[in-house]
Amino acid sequence: MRIVTQTNITCCPLHSRGKVRDIYDLDENTLLIVTTDRMSAFDVIMGEPIPYKGVILNQITLFWMDMFRDIIPNHLVESDVNRFPQQLAPWADELEGRAVMVRKAAALPVECIVRGYLSGSGWKDYKATGRLCGYDLPAGLRESDKLEPAIFTPSTKAALGQHDENISRDAAAKLLGADMARQLEDVALRLYNAGSRHAAGRGIIVADTKFEFGLIDGRLHLIDEVLTPDSSRFWPADRYVPGQSQPSYDKQFLRDWLARQSWNMQPPAPALPQEIIDATAARYREAYETLTGKTLAI
Repeated sequence: MRIVTQTNITCCPLHSRGKVRDIYDLDENTLLIVTTDRMSAFDVIMGEPIPYKGVILNQITLFWMDMFRDIIPNHLVESDVNRFPQQLAPWADELEGRAVMVRKAAALPVECIVRGYLSGSGWKDYKATGRLCGYDLPAGLRESDKLEPAIFTPSTKAALGQHDENISRDAAAKLLGADMARQLEDVALRLYNAGSRHAAGRGIIVADTKFEFGLIDGRLHLIDEVLTPDSSRFWPADRYVPGQSQPSYDKQFLRDWLARQSWNMQPPAPALPQEIIDATAARYREAYETLTGKTLAI
């Protein structure tokens, strides 16, 4: 198994290359998604990879998709590299553990964010306005306070290098139609609540997360990554203290380090010291092993 920062699968057309994932067209109905070890923060790709991060993200997503299969179907076709088409065999070593074949879906134009705790951009909005994405929240909340119940706060999906923008539920309904917006809110909250219950039993608080959905044959499917350290805030429950920022198993550790640097949040990013790379990789690995109960064999 190799550290992978970028792929070049010459037997298939490149469909797109995002901040983390390289996506290829296998045929008219199927994509190959390769989750690389590229690391992004503040929508900027770092110059150094986080070793095996892509394997961790992919394996966590597979874990959750299997757990959630009775809540909503997903787009997965195959995750075992040994059962991939023969044409991909020359790249098996770099695809192992980090690639999946999926059905093509018509992705919906919003990211479905669920917040169970007041943190990140939600905390900044609340401090400034007392509201969050159209919700009137109680006065006097502190950073990292629990929100009862968790709330659905959609955002736009920005192009590579641009920033997503939080929007209200009404704005999401205008983009998607009222019925689809209600359906997305319902399933996103169900997924968050189910995932949070499992994580709590493993000693992890899921502070917030984002889901993506698409339509396949007109039916809603869960797509992309699910409850990973890239798309979520994971906090150790035994160290949770409301009223401050929290230690985490996710990329917040790297964000915090970057925020202390003299950097304008535009490319190029500061060079990452080895100790920051190693500490970030350790947090991702601990998140996987804690949530799944499995040891990562890399």
